[in-house]
Amino acid sequence: MRYTITGRNIEITDGLKKAVEEKLHKLEKYFTADTEARITLSVQKDAHKIEATIPTKQGLIRAEEVSQDMYVSIDKVQDIIEKQIKKFKNKLIDKKQAAMSFSDFFINDEAADADDEDEIKIVKTKRFSVKPMDPEEACLQMELLGHDFYVFRNAITDDICVVYKRKDGKYGIIEPKV
Repeated sequence: MRYTITGRNIEITDGLKKAVEEKLHKLEKYFTADTEARITLSVQKDAHKIEATIPTKQGLIRAEEVSQDMYVSIDKVQDIIEKQIKKFKNKLIDKKQAAMSFSDFFINDEAADADDEDEIKIVKTKRFSVKPMDPEEACLQMELLGHDFYVFRNAITDDICVVYKRKDGKYGIIEPKV
């Protein structure tokens, strides 16, 4: 695996770089040598945050963790990624008792041609009018409906956008880039 480690408000020391590579090295058995893991380390006040993103042929594996110590955050992110991989592996094995090797599933394109059983099935479709509003109003509508996200037309940009509630209780917005 190749690592791209960047820092925000923190200098990436050799010790930090080595700690990240040693922890994530344990996961290399699931990926090819040319898989690129993007790691971002950041510090704000007493919060030491690490975000790890590993693209695969089957989607993204992503984890983030915040703690008082960067090394603790690195340990926790490694645990989260390992749990995600094991969960996906168990799900794959449950669907097919004689499943192909987990590494092959991420590495080879043959997995993309899997049976219909492995495909995601959409069981419901909703259609609704998208009215223009500002992002703050969209957040209020989302809260009134009790949802985690809300689709709306941005009155300022006239684009279809999505507001969502983050894990930290704050709000995010997804704006399309065409």
